[in-house]
Amino acid sequence: QVSLVESGGGLVQAGGSLRLSCAASGRTFSNYFMGWFRQAPGKEREFAGSINWSSGSTYYADSVKGRFTISRDNANNTVYLQMDSLKPEDTAVYYCAARNVRERQYQNWGQGTQVTVSS
Repeated sequence: QVSLVESGGGLVQAGGSLRLSCAASGRTFSNYFMGWFRQAPGKEREFAGSINWSSGSTYYADSVKGRFTISRDNANNTVYLQMDSLKPEDTAVYYCAARNVRERQYQNWGQGTQVTVSS
């Protein structure tokens, strides 16, 4: 059974940085996309970025491009979201998700971690 566990959230001042981790277990993820999503209070969940586990190719939403970086550690089955130059509008619950490259929808989700950026 797939398990995704996020960590690393917290409170940071605007302009600061945080690194989120997503520990993945339960299967081999070589044929998967690992995505990061976020949901701010009163808003719908939105895509932040993703990584093709096999190739390492990354994709980012325009709102975070140039500030966020996704990477993965194959040895530890962990995906990271490095967030720099944080803005108050980045405040949200951040979720890690996984989908097979053949699927359109993300099938597996973590429990989320809160990121709060103060102005």
